[in-house]
Amino acid sequence: MTIALTTVAGTIAACLAVSLCSLSSAIALWLKPETLKWLVPNLVALAVGVLLGDAFIHLIPDAIQRHGAVSKVCLTVLIGMFGFFVLEKGVRWRHDHNVDCRPTADRILPLAKMNLIGDAMHNFVDGILIAGSFLADPAMGLTTTLAIITHEIPQELSDVGALLRGGFAPRQAVLYNFYCSLTVLPGATFTLLLSQVAESSLIVLLPIAAGGFIYIAASDLIPVLHERSSLVHLGGQSAAFATGVVFMQFIVIFEQALLAT
Repeated sequence: MTIALTTVAGTIAACLAVSLCSLSSAIALWLKPETLKWLVPNLVALAVGVLLGDAFIHLIPDAIQRHGAVSKVCLTVLIGMFGFFVLEKGVRWRHDHNVDCRPTADRILPLAKMNLIGDAMHNFVDGILIAGSFLADPAMGLTTTLAIITHEIPQELSDVGALLRGGFAPRQAVLYNFYCSLTVLPGATFTLLLSQVAESSLIVLLPIAAGGFIYIAASDLIPVLHERSSLVHLGGQSAAFATGVVFMQFIVIFEQALLAT
């Protein structure tokens, strides 16, 4: 199959635009340390809402729509959770044999590393979606890209919050978050070269990514929120958690409206 040069150019431009969205989190570089100290726990709560909202409102329903078998999609989600469990065991074992829940000057917590892995996988899936939509129709490619960009902005901010909590310095958090966003390009390239294989792989990749998001939120991030139990922290973190879920719901509605036009 011959792919038009305009399709390739449009796909690459769209992927770069999505990657550049990750730099919106650079606002963390201009915040004072005391402001960051107050903000990070709320960003972690936002990350929990965004990750769970993305998994249950976006990724799993999309996988079910493509596959048609709810039980098989749910099984694949569980496989994804198990895979991330094994992966985190490897991350922890490689560093040392002690489970530590606090970052130090020379140690990055596993929750930050797992967040990077999950984000990289998610962006790879986004690359498949972008390239697949451009192959189908350039107009659909543009609307899909706009929907993904809208979807990415709150997620990038919450991701940086998780990285900061995991021990990264603000500059490191922004840079590593940007590096992970670049996996959108291999995902798009994979689709342009092997479009039929890439499209069918979404049936597996979407629920696995969802399982990873659920695991990271439940295993790594929610326990962090329980470290502070005052009423002030309960109110702020609950509001941030709910905001993340609401963000995802509104974005899904926006995506559906875009694709319907």
